[in-house]
Amino acid sequence: MLLLILLLSMNLHKQGKVWGTTQPLFNKNNVEIHRIETNKGGYCSKHKHQYKYNCFYVEKGKLKITAWKNDYDLVDVTILSTGEATTVPPGEYHVFEALEDSVCYEIYWAEISDSDIIREDHGGTC
Repeated sequence: MLLLILLLSMNLHKQGKVWGTTQPLFNKNNVEIHRIETNKGGYCSKHKHQYKYNCFYVEKGKLKITAWKNDYDLVDVTILSTGEATTVPPGEYHVFEALEDSVCYEIYWAEISDSDIIREDHGGTC
């Protein structure tokens, strides 16, 4: 019962999608992991993340990852087979498409940057 309460509180529910299913497995601090199952021909919406990196790791099957770089100046297509991975950085539109029935993991993270701070003044002493 305690495990069920823990799972419910972590929102690890399997969710149906047009292209298959996704299930969050881990979401803590700045890392999130989802398990994806999709049938051949399934594809996600074209989208981007403002802050998250999006790594795709294929456990079984074959995925095509299309990423639009430099505001559409360059379209990058990567074909991933079992055991392979690729990463899409924040700000790039991307789509995955299953070329075979596939199981994959999406690993998201946000990087903390030294240049994250925006100062209005320099501080000082009274």
